[in-house]
Amino acid sequence: MSDAAITGINKDSMGYESTYAGALSFLRRPYSKDVNAHDLIVSGVPYDLAVTNRPGARFGPRGIRAASAQIAWDGSNWPWASNPFKHQKVCDYGDCWVDHGYPDMIPDQIQEHTRHIISGGAKSIIMGGDHFITYPILKAMNEVHGPVSIVHFDAHSDTWEEPDERIDHGTMFFHAARNGLVVPEKSVQIGMRTWNPESHGFNVMDANFVHRNGVDAVIEETLRIVGTNKAYLTFDIDCLDPSYAPGTGTPVVGGLSTWQAQSIIRGLGEIEFVGMDLVEVAPAYDVGEITSLAGASIILDFICLLASQLEHR
Repeated sequence: MSDAAITGINKDSMGYESTYAGALSFLRRPYSKDVNAHDLIVSGVPYDLAVTNRPGARFGPRGIRAASAQIAWDGSNWPWASNPFKHQKVCDYGDCWVDHGYPDMIPDQIQEHTRHIISGGAKSIIMGGDHFITYPILKAMNEVHGPVSIVHFDAHSDTWEEPDERIDHGTMFFHAARNGLVVPEKSVQIGMRTWNPESHGFNVMDANFVHRNGVDAVIEETLRIVGTNKAYLTFDIDCLDPSYAPGTGTPVVGGLSTWQAQSIIRGLGEIEFVGMDLVEVAPAYDVGEITSLAGASIILDFICLLASQLEHR
């Protein structure tokens, strides 16, 4: 049966549709605006006005949805042993409405979008868009959960200081820490490979740490740092080396492999996550959809992680 995104067939499993046909949603999940009927809600924020290099991440949600058709298989997702939709109801909410003609209003629009999605108790996964979107998302999360830890995968720290809150994708975690949205000492930044003289209290495991010590050491350190604090996972696709993710606005060589990133996420089952975003996918610079596919696969791993936590309660 085709067009499960519209018909809602196979809500409790992947189902099967031809990868090259049918209405696209993330992993063929049914489209729904009912925030009270789902445990996990996937949505997009097609916004990239805060980039400092190449634009194009506004097309990220569309690209990730299209690539996700390649991994929407019936049954379990390797190496996870169970169906990720058996224990949680998941839908695709569609995209946040942003009006590029009123750029100063967009942060509030993203915050309200997130606030509405989590108002019914669902967890949120948001596809960007550039990385600035995480800042208004964290504001909405803070209203419900208070200050959270962040597990931040990136090539860049995004904590560069500035006196004012500019709409910029390289400063938002400086402001998030300063304004009490996150707990830096219980947060980790993984894969960094750009220089910032000030960590602002965040625990940094740069790309050299990952390559030299391995994923198990990263997992162990992340679990130790975050502990029992609620956490939010934010994944900038440029954390991956450009050989794995060329389709992004600010690529930096020497990054993680897709396997390294997935393996780290798969090992974080002890953390209580409240949500996730994956950002900076810019399909115009991609090759064979490998960046969009990496993004879709990483999100699927996070969905499987949440499902595994529910299954083992």
